[in-house]
Amino acid sequence: MTLKPLLDRVVLQLEEAEQTTASGIVLSAAAQEKPQFAKIVAVGPGGVVDGKEVTMYVEPGQKVVTNKYSGTEFKIDGEDYTIVKQADILAIVE
Repeated sequence: MTLKPLLDRVVLQLEEAEQTTASGIVLSAAAQEKPQFAKIVAVGPGGVVDGKEVTMYVEPGQKVVTNKYSGTEFKIDGEDYTIVKQADILAIVE
């Protein structure tokens, strides 16, 4: 299945949450924080959003940092994805 986001939306695949602390303590699923690093899977074309022209600055394959609790999560073919607005992406990791 191919995902094609609309307007200023970006499809992300989040990295796995840390399951142990730096000192080796194993965290339960409830104690694990939502990951903020993600890989871009697909990018919308941009366009006019709320009366303003939006240019897309990200592209598929880039690793990015996102707002902690932004976006809409969903699952396709057993894989977890999140759709966010480009404005919810804080930085590109190089």
